Amino acid sequence: MVLFVSDMHFGRGARSAERKKEAALIECLKAHAADIDHLYLLGDVFDGYIEYRHLVPKGFVRFQGLLARWTDRGIPVTYLLGNHDPWHQDHFSKELGVTLIPDALETTHLGHRLYLAHGDGLAADPPRSWLRALLRHPVPVGLYRSLLPADVGLGLARWVSRRLHDRDEEDPTTPARLRAQAYRLLRQKAVDGVILGHGHVPALDRGPEGGYLNTGTWYERQTFARLDGEGLHLQRWNGARAQDIESVPL
Repeated sequence: MVLFVSDMHFGRGARSAERKKEAALIECLKAHAADIDHLYLLGDVFDGYIEYRHLVPKGFVRFQGLLARWTDRGIPVTYLLGNHDPWHQDHFSKELGVTLIPDALETTHLGHRLYLAHGDGLAADPPRSWLRALLRHPVPVGLYRSLLPADVGLGLARWVSRRLHDRDEEDPTTPARLRAQAYRLLRQKAVDGVILGHGHVPALDRGPEGGYLNTGTWYERQTFARLDGEGLHLQRWNGARAQDIESVPL
């Protein structure tokens, strides 16, 4: 069984609300621990994250501890960076054993070829594409880390993240653009399924070329996805167990 979750946006709200959101995700993952073969974090795990050479942002160590325990047990965890958290260095890879993917990934599980991405690059119009490339380029990011003290740099990164990126996520056309791009990828890449985040609206459907799934948001709806021998499943955590929303075969 493979799990996919995205858009936790840890750090977005008040501390008490964030702790509850983190605890719910940990309980959900623990409920699947006996059967899981791979966990994918499809971006925007954090709501503004910038890592420095010797410093990482505080918080959410319980979630990070679970990831470390799972990778120590040999359960692979792969983290595809989103538009709110692209500024990782090596803390997750060296300390937690998590594989970091800066953009998209094509992989195979249970005999099915999958295309995975956060989705911001697929939904972006030309101005946002230019901004996305700038914010991920090593030269401006390196200068940013070097010229600003860490507290100022992290605070500014979180402020800019909310001001610049939330407009795209609140755009009502984003889910439709993501679906259209997913079906283009199904045709062009001959994959069996495309799994994305970013749109903040959970979705699962199957066309003639394959299946499209959007995980929705953990921070709002606590939705996530599962792949098993029967196909793709869109699910919601209700605080005690996972409830099926919709399923499609692959």
